[in-house]
Amino acid sequence: MNAPAHPPLAFRPSDTALHVQVHGTWVAFLPSGAVWIETVRTLICADLHLEKGSAYARRGQLLPPYDTRETLRRLALDAAACAPERIVFLGDTLHDGDAVDRIAQEDAASLADIARGRTLLWIVGNHDPEGPGHLPGETAETLIVETLTLRHEPQPGDQPGELAGHLHPCARVVGQSRSVRRRCFVTDGRRVILPAYGAYAGGLSIRDVAFSGMFTRAPLVGAVGSKKVHAVSWGSVRGE
Repeated sequence: MNAPAHPPLAFRPSDTALHVQVHGTWVAFLPSGAVWIETVRTLICADLHLEKGSAYARRGQLLPPYDTRETLRRLALDAAACAPERIVFLGDTLHDGDAVDRIAQEDAASLADIARGRTLLWIVGNHDPEGPGHLPGETAETLIVETLTLRHEPQPGDQPGELAGHLHPCARVVGQSRSVRRRCFVTDGRRVILPAYGAYAGGLSIRDVAFSGMFTRAPLVGAVGSKKVHAVSWGSVRGE
């Protein structure tokens, strides 16, 4: 008898997180939208888009100017709960090249507090190719963690071990009586696309053509709720 093309996708829920084995490494999807790898004490989040609100304000589209503060507040809570030795940002951490000059002194101090006693690594993205500027942290194009390759933009085709952001995945999940739209993780057990972590970051339906060809089988969706990440089958997800 021929062996199956892929081993079964291994996952287990907990009270809050969804634990998934990705290319041989167990990771936890957190309700904040971050990934936690306990074996290497590493917290990973994508697409914070800090200072998006101030960027829109410069163009006359006024939004409450608190997105950076709220995003860093949630990051501080994750850091306090997990006590990571390293935090990795998967690109587009800053909304644009001038964001580092617009960030409020109080928010920069909050980021410095988060960085104290640990490593911050900024993987560069299309919005922030120059890295963090005067903000704390190191810069890289990619990072290898266990069996995983961390980068900003997912590469085409099958990419075993890839953890990436960039696409801001969201899912419309259909239940018995209604549907809800949620930020989500999406994985086939070989790669993961992370949701956007930023307070003002938007979302793209995982049924969009941009996700075509990325997964070797119907993926598992980790829908982000207020207190828990829910495992959702591909068949329960609808297009926008």
